[in-house]
Amino acid sequence: MNMNNKNAIAFSFGRAAKYYDDFAILQRKIGTRLFRKCSDSFEQKIILDAGCGTGFFSKKWKLIGKRVIALDISQEMLKVAKVGNSASCYMQADIESIPLKSNSVDLCFSNLVLQWCRNIHIPLSQMYRVTKYGGLVVFTTLADGSLKELRQCWEKVNNLSHFNSFLTYEEVEIACKIWLNKLEQISWYFLYPSFQSLLNSIKGIGASYLYKRKKKGLMTQKYLEKLVRNYPNVDNMFPLTYKIIFGTLYRE
Repeated sequence: MNMNNKNAIAFSFGRAAKYYDDFAILQRKIGTRLFRKCSDSFEQKIILDAGCGTGFFSKKWKLIGKRVIALDISQEMLKVAKVGNSASCYMQADIESIPLKSNSVDLCFSNLVLQWCRNIHIPLSQMYRVTKYGGLVVFTTLADGSLKELRQCWEKVNNLSHFNSFLTYEEVEIACKIWLNKLEQISWYFLYPSFQSLLNSIKGIGASYLYKRKKKGLMTQKYLEKLVRNYPNVDNMFPLTYKIIFGTLYRE
């Protein structure tokens, strides 16, 4: 992904930083599952929270006695993390080029960040590199099939592309194959009381960059009304599916 795209992503998340935690229900649910999978049995001390956002999970690691490096591409996100005293130190950097020495942390924790990278082998390689022998890289990422209801709805309204594509499970498997690893995929199904609340859940977490808007005024009232009419409805609720890959790389 070129730097212009990265700057756009950083800006999008930075703009959402102040109210991110109000909308990040999905991120907390998925991250909590990832955290529980490794925190109970993991005794080592130095944690890199790669793509820390507002520091929600940095703080969870810190509260159980870990030394936490909070890394994020967005300066505004790091400001919020600092206000919350979420970590031991803070680092504004791209997960694709982590400015840490090799073999310097015990565990890399990365929750719903890799889908923003064009080639996930690069950030995985970086996290693997900075992890000490015997340590772990644990991550989650969105997979193909996520947001399928919204995607299908847009296709009925017009034939433009509005979303970045997500990798399939098989593509993530290929990216990880050079390392000892464990992967699993699960589905998360949300129901929203209104179409606007569904959109807010995406935009509020800074993910509005998912929309590849080619012309101004695309999300007008006219389009919103068309989307609502064409969106699948479940007992007057608006469903949205997420496909999540949970991964562990074992540092050898």
